[in-house]
Amino acid sequence: MIKDLFAKKPLKLLLEEMEGENRLKRALGPIGLTALGIGAIIGTGIFVLTGVAAHDKAGPALILSFIVSGVTCVFAALCYAEFAAMVPVTGSAYTYAYATLGELFAWIIGWDLILEYTVAAATVAHGWSHYFQDLISSFGLHIPYILRDAPFDFNPATGHLFATGTVMDFPAIVIALIMTYILVVGIEESATVNAVIVAVKLLIVLFVIVVGAFYIHPQNWHPFAPFGYGGLSFFGKTIYGRTSPGGDPLGMLAGAAVIFFAYIGFDSLSAYSEEAKNPQRDVPISIIASLIICTVLYIAVTAVITGMVPYNKINIDAPISHAFLQVGLPWAQFLVSFGALAGITSVLLVMMLSQPRIFLAMARDGLMPPKFFAAIHERFKTPWKSTILTGIVVALLGAFIPLRILAELVNIGTLLAFVMVCAAVLIMRKTNPDAERPFRCPMVPLFPILGIAFCLLLMFSLPVENWIRLIVWLLIGLAIYFFYGRHHSIMAQHRRKLAQEQQKPAPVA
Repeated sequence: MIKDLFAKKPLKLLLEEMEGENRLKRALGPIGLTALGIGAIIGTGIFVLTGVAAHDKAGPALILSFIVSGVTCVFAALCYAEFAAMVPVTGSAYTYAYATLGELFAWIIGWDLILEYTVAAATVAHGWSHYFQDLISSFGLHIPYILRDAPFDFNPATGHLFATGTVMDFPAIVIALIMTYILVVGIEESATVNAVIVAVKLLIVLFVIVVGAFYIHPQNWHPFAPFGYGGLSFFGKTIYGRTSPGGDPLGMLAGAAVIFFAYIGFDSLSAYSEEAKNPQRDVPISIIASLIICTVLYIAVTAVITGMVPYNKINIDAPISHAFLQVGLPWAQFLVSFGALAGITSVLLVMMLSQPRIFLAMARDGLMPPKFFAAIHERFKTPWKSTILTGIVVALLGAFIPLRILAELVNIGTLLAFVMVCAAVLIMRKTNPDAERPFRCPMVPLFPILGIAFCLLLMFSLPVENWIRLIVWLLIGLAIYFFYGRHHSIMAQHRRKLAQEQQKPAPVA
């Protein structure tokens, strides 16, 4: 039984499946893929979470936090690019884990990715709602108070939850359901919508950098690190840096752990390998290009915003648009809110595009019910049933769970996925050294090891509650695997078939 849990899916079988029936449509080129990457990366992270991280965790030192997170992502991105070129099928890190670490680890990473993409999409829907409300307020319009936000929130100063007096975040529900409809219609339509939105938000980001630079007051960067440069903790106990009254780590590293969310998205490109026209070439290019472009823009925007407004006066829900309002540019607030809304919309689209493809890969392997999760629409050629399910769950989470809790839960799940992908590259280099690698991660084993170390560093910099939530989620997943997945997996069925053939009596001569 133990041996079965760690059974690996042969690389040859993965490549054979690429030519099978019921495949997704290959419709994406390098520009479309890179646009999807930028669409996924630039959004809630920069337009919303910069406020939380600068105000609560790092101050102006958030600039360094983005650099630390960006370097961490570079190591992970190179590992993702190698696998995406080797195994250009849907499934992302789940598929890579199945080929290198075995079925149990594949299930764990797949279940972890479900957490990452679903909760990330809910976080984005929540951020979209706040910028939408900020935008319509420019015209004197307001959503009824009871429909503006999640019914409770978390106060980092006290470490306690409190009631907000609202019932739900209604705009978050609406945008999640609209995105669900677009994603069911088809990948080409989704990519086209995303490309237009990406162009708009890049223009707005450049506007923020160029115009905001004229309103920078260097004194706002002093002190540069009001919470210190630390923030490293180990299962909730701070071992380097300061802590908040609620017990959470503070400092530059703690800020890096929070705004790591801003980089989530480049890894989702590997989930579209099956829909890329030339995946061996285009997916690695798009992963690396989108990450480099976004890192440069992030550092510039963070420097501008923390220079425009003192860190302790940055608005948490809509930091960039309110920064322009605070320096006396209300017209710019409207423009930024509109661009942020567009940017966050594209992130939501890409996150909700990624989740059903993880379901699809797991269902094809028998680890989830294939009649539902592997169902491809005859006309649109999309995993329509799982897309609708994803939309419903995202709408509910975005409506009822507060931003702070959602963001940190996503980060720890993503970091775990990155750790396993970096480890998988090391294992695959040993077990399949002669496999064709159109793209090779440079400086192996150094870069994968650095990727693992940096990701663990940021994981340990998150509050202990995130570890508890992650462990509970993984325990639920393991229960599903042992009661359903282990018995229905394609690999298990193959093993049982071989065992039955071996038990048949030899033919009489």
